[in-house]
Amino acid sequence: MRAVLQRVTRACVRVDENVLGEIGSGFVVLLGVAHDDTESDIKYLVEKIATIRIFDDADGRMNLSIEEVGGAVLIVSQFTLYGDARRGRRPSWSEAAQPEVAEPLYESFVQLARRSFKQVATGSFRSMMQVELVNDGPVTILLDSRKKF
Repeated sequence: MRAVLQRVTRACVRVDENVLGEIGSGFVVLLGVAHDDTESDIKYLVEKIATIRIFDDADGRMNLSIEEVGGAVLIVSQFTLYGDARRGRRPSWSEAAQPEVAEPLYESFVQLARRSFKQVATGSFRSMMQVELVNDGPVTILLDSRKKF
């Protein structure tokens, strides 16, 4: 499971001009599910997102977690995180989970996130979405549950 974590001052996701999810300060999490991901991948990523210290403290140093600043999370499914563009001009999606596998794992991720964070908003699985965000810093971190150590 992969997540692109972006620290934001605000963000929203729309489908057909309708706002589905909107947050203030916090994280946008672009989430990609691989075909062999499990609940342990979900637990690892949610815990990592909850405890990673990339918010500024009183001295301006990245030393606080989202829990400590009371930030919100916007989760958006994005299978293209598993695009492999090493060969040719068209990416391969062979590592990405098929929708019938990915959707239940995405929903489990969202459920665990709702238990872990103050405010959670989402996009719509398998929809064409427009994501707007103001990246704060900019701070962008790539997390991969297969690269724990």
